[in-house]
Amino acid sequence: MKVSDLLQARRKDWTELETLCIQFESRATACREPERLTRFASLYRSLCADLALAEAYQLPPEVTRYLHRLVGRAHNQLYRSQEFTISTWARTLLFDVPQQLFHDGYLRLAFCIFWGAFFLSAVLATSQPGYPEAVLGAEQMQQMEEMYERPLGELDPEARGLMLGFYVYNNAGIGLRCFAFGLVFGIGGVLVTFYNSVSLGAVFGYMSTLKQWDNFAEFVTAHAPFELTAIVLSAAAGMRMGFALINTGGLRRIDSLQRAAVQATPIACVGVILFVLAAMIEAYVSPAPVSYGYKAGVAVLSAGLLMFYFVGLGMPREAAR
Repeated sequence: MKVSDLLQARRKDWTELETLCIQFESRATACREPERLTRFASLYRSLCADLALAEAYQLPPEVTRYLHRLVGRAHNQLYRSQEFTISTWARTLLFDVPQQLFHDGYLRLAFCIFWGAFFLSAVLATSQPGYPEAVLGAEQMQQMEEMYERPLGELDPEARGLMLGFYVYNNAGIGLRCFAFGLVFGIGGVLVTFYNSVSLGAVFGYMSTLKQWDNFAEFVTAHAPFELTAIVLSAAAGMRMGFALINTGGLRRIDSLQRAAVQATPIACVGVILFVLAAMIEAYVSPAPVSYGYKAGVAVLSAGLLMFYFVGLGMPREAAR
């Protein structure tokens, strides 16, 4: 079948999508039922592919212009701000986003790079005496030793505040850098994620060999699950947008980047939420002079919630049954 004939056969779907656009533009709540939204999204994705074919095979200008207008119209309806409803936000947060994250290849790539390099670096830092200095430098090593010289319970509030500020600034900065460098055709995100995971692994490995380890572990344990996961999510969001400039799927680079931005938004939003939660734990739990068991319990609970969100809610329902 010729491409022109194939696109002509698709006119029924275009008409259906145009009808849904009209209904959505009326802002009628009933028009935005989950089934209609799912159908709308499916038609929109197919329309984007049709437009790419029309442009690639240089179909008549009126067909291409019509598809461009319809894509723009559908895009505005699909991604415009919705009125707040608890049911809509609950479905998005507890169903749609975990499902997307579970199947996101860039998130898996970022996860493997970060944790693989982290644990390898930590092992090298504990077994190779010269490795920590080569990665961190003597000045940072001394800074870490001095920062955790005394137990948290003996520190005054100002000293605990300095520790808190250092980690919030440092780890949030790592997340932002992983995202920003990911925009450099994806490769920048891979390299920055690898470098920062190696640095963090070296810190953990080196501190585990010192007498200050107990003080260090007491401070970082509670907030580590949320904060380190947020860094991975930031890296994945940046990589998705960066690689979209290379693998455009037949679209123009700007269109491919816009599509990737829509797909990366849920990843980035969950990352921001985790950074906020980690900051709250850092502010009220990590520096508190309470038992280590309490902080370890917070870490276990946090890790369990992350596992439930990414795997329990993200796993396909058919597989779950």
